[in-house]
Amino acid sequence: MTAQQASTGAPSVNRRVQPLVERLIERRHELRVGVERDPSGATLVDAGIDAPGGLQAGRLIARICLGGLGTVNFEAGDPTSPLRVQVAAEHPVIACLGSQYAGWSLSAGEGKDKFSALGSGPVRALARKEPLFDELGYHDQADRTVIVLEVDKRPPAEVIDKICRDSGVAATGLTVVLTPTRSLAGGVQIASRVVEVALHKVHSLGFPLERIVDAAGSAPVPPPATDFMTAMGRTNDAILFGGFVQLYVAGDDDEARSLAERLPCTASKDYGRPFAQIFKDVGYDFYKIDPQLFAPAEVVVSCLGSGRSHHSGRRDAALLAASMGWSR
Repeated sequence: MTAQQASTGAPSVNRRVQPLVERLIERRHELRVGVERDPSGATLVDAGIDAPGGLQAGRLIARICLGGLGTVNFEAGDPTSPLRVQVAAEHPVIACLGSQYAGWSLSAGEGKDKFSALGSGPVRALARKEPLFDELGYHDQADRTVIVLEVDKRPPAEVIDKICRDSGVAATGLTVVLTPTRSLAGGVQIASRVVEVALHKVHSLGFPLERIVDAAGSAPVPPPATDFMTAMGRTNDAILFGGFVQLYVAGDDDEARSLAERLPCTASKDYGRPFAQIFKDVGYDFYKIDPQLFAPAEVVVSCLGSGRSHHSGRRDAALLAASMGWSR
C-alpha cells in the first residue's frame, strides 16, 4: 500500500483483484472462456469472441472490473426484467470510478483495421491517464494488473505495449479480458455498471464524491443480440429503463433531495426513446447525446444525517421490453 492509500484508508484494487483474475484463469473450462499467451507475454482471456463465455464468466469479470471491492449476484426479477444483476460496492467511489469506469481510451491503426476501445479495471489506477484520478486522490502500485476491454477482436501489439508502458507493469504481469458487447458475459458486465453509471453522474452534477458513504443497485441482464448496434442499445437501455440505485450520503438533507431529483435518466431531454434510436438520430456521435441521459432509471438517495430517503425516476417496462425483444 502506498503512502497515499494509507492516508485515505483506500485499499489496493490491483492487489484485491488478483485472486479473482487467478480464479477466472483456473476455472476457464467451467466458465467457458479461452486463455492464451500473447507474443508479448501478456495473458489474454476471451469471454465471447471465439470462446462462448456465459453468465457466470460475466459475473466474475464484473467483480474484476470493481477491483475486488464489490459483490455481483443474480436475482430473480419480474415479467418486465426476468433476470437481474445486483451490485454492491465497498469503497464505492474507488471501486466504481477508480476501477470499473471505462475511462481509458486506447486505439491503434487506421481505417478498417483501426482498433479502438475504452479500458476499465484496476490498471487505470496505475496508469492514471484521466484527470479524474487527481480529483479522487487515489494512486495504486502493483507489479500485476488487469484491464477489461469491451471489444470483439484481440488488441494489437501497440495497445499492449501502451498499457504496459503507462501502467509500469511488465507484459508478463498483465491480463487482458475481452468481453464483446453482444456476448453473454459482456451483457452481464455492462449491466453490472449500474452503480458506476450513477456515481459518474453524481460527479458530473458536482455533488462531493467524499460524501458518498455506500451504494448498491441492480439492472436487468440484457439478452445477447446478433449485431453490435442492437447489443449496444440493449446494454444501455438495461440501465436507462430498468436500472435502480440506492445511494447513502452524508451531509445536508436538502442537498440529498436535490441530488435525487437530478440523478435519474428521466431528467434528460433525450429520455423516452431506445438508446439505439437516439444514437442513430444524432448521426452515431456520442458527444451529441445529452450527457444527463447516462444514469439509472430510478434512484433512492438516503441522507444519513437526517434519516430521510428521497426517491426519484421510474422504470419503464414497455420501453425495456421493446428494446430487449421480450414478448409479453
